Amino acid sequence: MGYQMATLALGPLLYLQGKAVRRSVPRLPEPPGPRAGSSGSGPLLRLLVLGDSAAAGVGAAHQDEALSGRLVAALGAEFTVAWTLFARTGATTASTLRNLDKLADGPFDVAITSLGVNDVTSGIATGAWLEQQAELRRRLRERHGVYHALICGLPPMHGFPALPQPLRWYLGARATAFDRALAADLALREDASFLDLRFTEDLSQMASDGFHPGPGVYREWGRRAARAISALVARRAPTRE
Repeated sequence: MGYQMATLALGPLLYLQGKAVRRSVPRLPEPPGPRAGSSGSGPLLRLLVLGDSAAAGVGAAHQDEALSGRLVAALGAEFTVAWTLFARTGATTASTLRNLDKLADGPFDVAITSLGVNDVTSGIATGAWLEQQAELRRRLRERHGVYHALICGLPPMHGFPALPQPLRWYLGARATAFDRALAADLALREDASFLDLRFTEDLSQMASDGFHPGPGVYREWGRRAARAISALVARRAPTRE
């Protein structure tokens, strides 16, 4: 049974399980720590970290152990990183678009985005979500100076222990479909690239709520993102003014 058919066949059960999960899963706070700053040495790199609760570091004890902290620390070996974190729990691509005008800092060279989990749970169709993603990249480019967006894919939701079956299977299937569609959409674009987040399904690496990344996942995510950003900056460097 595909997940589209499951929406009809299992709709009432999935709805009830979703409500139960929202009530029962602990609501972890966004960690303390700076959301903007400058560190490192070398050429200036203006970085924007944009997105949802994972971008905001939920599951880590401090921003230093979250995505932004790990990423800035890794990039700081090569660049002077002037960075801004613009993320909040519950963000979807649509809500991020609505709130983007509140982003006063910039311009930025590179943006990394973490969006999609809340889109999956919202029920939006894949095609409509891809259109929102394209609009977000356009605004980042035209209004905030971003010359390259590193777009993170969807995590392996089919393994999230906080989700009961069959809700786990259903959301996992939707997340996989979103992930594949996003990767295909970005494959030939010069101003954006896809970062695969399906590098581990080790449940011991997740946060205590069974839904968010833990510090180990953030460490590896930051390492992989830094490597990708370093490579794309190196490719562009000869033509930058």
